[in-house]
Amino acid sequence: MELKDNGKKFKVTRRIGELSVAETKVFDTKEEAINQFQKWLSQS
Repeated sequence: MELKDNGKKFKVTRRIGELSVAETKVFDTKEEAINQFQKWLSQS
């Protein structure tokens, strides 16, 4: 998983290795992006 600051947007990406797929979500605030990151970490 990674968290990137793209100017005024924050992008969170996770890779699902078993399926060779990546899921990306874009957020307006860093807090929302961090919440999604933490949610995905807790699901792992």
